[in-house]
Amino acid sequence: MAEKEKFLGEFEQVALLALIRLGDEAYGANIRQLIHNQVDRDVAIGALYSTLERLEKKGMVSSYLGEPTAERGGRPKRYFAITASGEQGLKRSRDMMNNMWQGVSLLVANA
Repeated sequence: MAEKEKFLGEFEQVALLALIRLGDEAYGANIRQLIHNQVDRDVAIGALYSTLERLEKKGMVSSYLGEPTAERGGRPKRYFAITASGEQGLKRSRDMMNNMWQGVSLLVANA
């Protein structure tokens, strides 16, 4: 693995997976709602955008502005998409976790 290639954090992985699941409908409010619905995690919109912008700087996400809409006071939505680099990062992180879990069994007491 190249020095520059780092594993993704948990929330970065969740955000990238949300982009894949939402496809052309991946914009802030939709991403936030999907994360809430799928993993029962409330995310501040600012935290979500910070993560997406960080991933964009790393080349794992791209974004573009859609058309202005009346319901947004004439402001456009910012749409996000995962890049090939983002997909590779997700795969690396998944493979790393799968490797770490191999042979592990947990003894969890029922609460």
